[in-house]
Amino acid sequence: MPTEPTLTWSEALRSWRFRALTIGTVVGLVAAMLSLNSFLHFNETRPGVQLLDPLLAHLPTVDASWPLFGMIYSLVFITVWQLAKKPRALLIALQAYALLVVVRIAMMYCIPLEPPAGMIVLADPFVRTFGNGNDLVKDLFFSGHTSTTFLCALNVRSQPLRLICFGACGCVAALVLLQHAHYTIDVLVAPFIAFTSLHAAQTFSALILDARARVRLT
Repeated sequence: MPTEPTLTWSEALRSWRFRALTIGTVVGLVAAMLSLNSFLHFNETRPGVQLLDPLLAHLPTVDASWPLFGMIYSLVFITVWQLAKKPRALLIALQAYALLVVVRIAMMYCIPLEPPAGMIVLADPFVRTFGNGNDLVKDLFFSGHTSTTFLCALNVRSQPLRLICFGACGCVAALVLLQHAHYTIDVLVAPFIAFTSLHAAQTFSALILDARARVRLT
C-alpha cells in the first residue's frame, strides 16, 4: 500500500478539497447502500440461471453463519480501528467499498443467478435488519462477503494484522462455499473486484486532493 501523509482529522479538514471529498464520500456511500437495499429485493423477483459447479457438488453442506459473520464483523472493526486516525486512508477505504457495492449491483443486474443447489441461507443480522428482515438468496455474482473481507485486508496497515486478515478472508471464502451460499466463480472473482475498487478509489482521491501539488509542479 502506498504511504500517505499522517494528518489528524482537524488538520485534514482545514483543506476545502478534503472537506468536499469527505461529504461526497459519505453521500456516495449512503446512496450506494440504499440502492443496494432496493436492488436486492428487486433482484429476488427476477428469474435467473443455476450454474453447474463441480466443486460445490463435491463439498458437504455446513451451516457456518455464526463463525462467518464473527470473522466478517471482526475484520471490519479491525480495519476501521486501524484507519480511524488516518483520514485520507479511511476515506479511500469507504470510497472503495461504495464502488464495490455499485459494481456488485451492476454485476447482479447483468448476470441474474438462481442460488446453488443445497444452499443454506446466510443468517446475516445486519442484512436482515437493513433489508427489512427478509432472507436474500439471489445476491450472488459476486460474493460480497469475500470481497468485503479482502478489501479490509488490503486496507489494514499493520503487517501482522494484514496476514491475519488475509487468513480470515480465506476462511470466509471457504465457509461461504461450504454453506453453498455462493458459486465458486463468485468467490474467485471477489478479490479482483476488491483490489480494482481500491485502486480506483486511490486514483480518484489523488486526483482530487493532490490537484494543487500537480499544478505547482507544472
